[in-house]
Amino acid sequence: MTSQDSTEDFEMVDEEGNVAENEDYLECDFSAYKLFHEGSTGAPCLSFDIVRDNLGEGRTCDTPLTLTFVAGTQAQRSHLNSITLLKMKNLKMINENDDDDEDTELEDDQDEGTEGEPIVASATVQHNGCINRIRASTINNVVLAATWSETGEVGVWDLSNMLGAVEQGPTTTAAPLEDWPIYTFKGHRSEGYALDWATTMPGTLATGDCERNIHIWKPVEGGKWSVDSRPYQAHTASVEDIQWSPNEPHVFASCSVDKTIRVWDSRETQTKACMLTVSDAHTSDINVIHWNRNEPFIVSGGDDGKVQVWDLRNFQSGEPVAVLKQHTAPVTTVEWHPSDASVLASAGEDNQVLQWDLAVERDEEAGIEEDMDIPPQLLFVHKGQKEVKEVHWHPQIPGLVISTALSGFNVFKTISC
Repeated sequence: MTSQDSTEDFEMVDEEGNVAENEDYLECDFSAYKLFHEGSTGAPCLSFDIVRDNLGEGRTCDTPLTLTFVAGTQAQRSHLNSITLLKMKNLKMINENDDDDEDTELEDDQDEGTEGEPIVASATVQHNGCINRIRASTINNVVLAATWSETGEVGVWDLSNMLGAVEQGPTTTAAPLEDWPIYTFKGHRSEGYALDWATTMPGTLATGDCERNIHIWKPVEGGKWSVDSRPYQAHTASVEDIQWSPNEPHVFASCSVDKTIRVWDSRETQTKACMLTVSDAHTSDINVIHWNRNEPFIVSGGDDGKVQVWDLRNFQSGEPVAVLKQHTAPVTTVEWHPSDASVLASAGEDNQVLQWDLAVERDEEAGIEEDMDIPPQLLFVHKGQKEVKEVHWHPQIPGLVISTALSGFNVFKTISC
């Protein structure tokens, strides 16, 4: 059981509301947004993942939206951490707000019948240690979440009970559910952050730790996993992120504090699996990578504040095909748009979420004076959160973004995407 500190109700604030009294709060120009909501869960959730639903593909915000995501807390005291599943309903476009005079705060135990307000239901389970990263996947119609703990353990959780709880709607109790991981791997030598499910091989998982080791999990009978005790090794420092190829089975990429990006083939033995390497891909630690679902591109973000795009067809040249410079602090998250191959999002410790379109080029013949300091590929700058840690595009609602930071969550769709 967790304490109340780690299971505080999720507060929703509508597009005209001020979520907290903060001298640094930025007044937002809502004319640049089609939809915007924000809120928090108490303890910071610095990693989360969107849970796919059965409500359809290609949904728009022309009608009220429903979405579900799972997050992991980083509470100040280790034993107060939890996995939180949130279902948010009735998220409306900005121009549908009929109450411009009052801030709207929504807690889990609020009456579901209040017309026009967002409806939020949540469920939590206790988690041992801060959650460094959490990733969800649906396997045989069961939604699972893998968590990297600061204790050095990686656990897999069945979210069925939590999903069932939120389907019942907002409740009057914030008591956590009594659930435990269905499988735990304790073979890593230290904690880590790198974690990804393989979409081409359901149930296959890759995890990387701060001692430069990568382990591949393969599903076996009985809802368990076989994890080879011999790690994949080639990096010389902490493995920060892992991404499976969205199209080619057995192939994954990794990035590291050693400033390299590597591409692996898991069919090979651990000592021979590293097939491609770009050394000094950034001038400092590489924190995150993401693999384009539609084109042979990988995007990376590092402590040098750069967002760089790599063409796998010319990977060994060591030269990125695009270098995007707008962040002024380490980049903590990058992600390609799920359907638009040229669009991506990035965010970092400079409190900015940026949207980019690589298809845009500077118009040298334009009749108006352009600001040469602003990259032409920069579509949108979203601010107002402190130390943004992760950004995800919703895979079923094109253009909808969820971001998490020390200051809480934002859910938004801009006029640019």
